[in-house]
Amino acid sequence: MGVGKTQVCQCLQKRLQPSVYLDGDWCWNLNPFRVTEETKALVLDNIGTLLGRFLRCSEVEYVIFGWVMHRQEIVDEICARLPLDGVEVHAFSLLAAPAVLEERLRRDIRAGKRQEDVIGRSLAYLPLYRDMDTIPVWTDGKGVEEVAAEIEMDLKRIRDRK
Repeated sequence: MGVGKTQVCQCLQKRLQPSVYLDGDWCWNLNPFRVTEETKALVLDNIGTLLGRFLRCSEVEYVIFGWVMHRQEIVDEICARLPLDGVEVHAFSLLAAPAVLEERLRRDIRAGKRQEDVIGRSLAYLPLYRDMDTIPVWTDGKGVEEVAAEIEMDLKRIRDRK
């Protein structure tokens, strides 16, 4: 939370074409927001259904999915629900140093975009990314375009190796 996932994904959608972008938070847009076993199952079903349909669409080459996934089992659970035959999956984790992340979150809190409790949760998630099978992308001191360009270059390098 607070590293710029939404903005970077929106920028990637413009850079990588033809593409579609799914914001995982949209799949869990409940009011009031409640985290229960039932709502967790609901959001995973929503994500699996939408991503699966996007992956099956011949008009789409890049499917960009952004969501807070701070444990490998979340990524694995989502991938297990998808039709991945012939699909390359590249998972990136957007990261920031604790002080940078806290400042970004405080700015969002002052702007009324987030609640104060987000800081503790977000900082607690940071060390968990070390155990994930993702490509880390540090966002400190970088703008949205720069981060998106870095991911695009990583994808190009991966593709060129094949």
